Amino acid sequence: MTPYQSILTTIAKEIATTPITGKVASYIPELAKIPSSKFGMHLYCTNAGHYNIGHQNERFSIQSISKVFSFTLAMSLLGDELFTRIDIEPSGNPFNSLVQLEYENGIPRNPFINAGALLIADVLVSEFSNPKKELLDFIRKITSNDTIAINQQVFESEMAFNHRNAALLNLMKAFGNIRNDIDTVLDLYTFQCAIEMCCKELATAFMLYANGGKLLHNNEQIITETTTKRINAVMQTCGFYDEAGEFSFRVGLPGKSGVGGGIAAIHPGHYAVSVWSPPLNPKGNSELGMYALERLTSLTGLSVF
Repeated sequence: MTPYQSILTTIAKEIATTPITGKVASYIPELAKIPSSKFGMHLYCTNAGHYNIGHQNERFSIQSISKVFSFTLAMSLLGDELFTRIDIEPSGNPFNSLVQLEYENGIPRNPFINAGALLIADVLVSEFSNPKKELLDFIRKITSNDTIAINQQVFESEMAFNHRNAALLNLMKAFGNIRNDIDTVLDLYTFQCAIEMCCKELATAFMLYANGGKLLHNNEQIITETTTKRINAVMQTCGFYDEAGEFSFRVGLPGKSGVGGGIAAIHPGHYAVSVWSPPLNPKGNSELGMYALERLTSLTGLSVF
């Protein structure tokens, strides 16, 4: 059996002496208040339970990691019909690019850049009478935890500085690819980004994608195996903004990052893992989080490749 706890302990020792050059996200003022020294990691193995180090039980703003959950709901509702309005290709551009969206006639390149996630929010507003509740209920179900909620201060902080996301929505609206009121869609998108989870809760949630769309504790099929495969594929190719290739090269796992410093990733059939370290590299991904996951796949000798 793979000695996961020993490996995580080794990673923790390495992290303690690794210089931090990244910067905590400051364009969302509430995120800038988080100490840069925070570090947590949690691994949930499909057949051997939980392993962890550091601040793995402290909740943080999951930000763009939430895009995986909203995309999952939209896929469950619309299936392949969804892809008439959104693509599934890596962007190669910053996650909030207006230029790419203009060039591609209001069709977002993938569901994990901001334009794509905003379009997914538009889908959920169309499909649900209370999309915020539906999204939270979904996350609570797959974590078996009814206490997961948003950080109101982060929500308000983001809403006050949401001009670029509003611009993305307006541009897509001009191309006829947004069907609801822009403020309503923006409110849902900002709400999902302000959801708080800890590393253990994220690893538990992502076990859905490591376990063929089934909850591990009761074997309930939440999403089909085909849907799971497709979501994992998009995480592999698009989960890290314009650094997805680098993450595949260094780590070799499907996953998703967020500017709150979190990363969640999976090795299908083996484990789900999450890591939290607020300082970000220039591409917006957790600097120490990427290092920790690279060390995990190196020390275990296991990746999807």
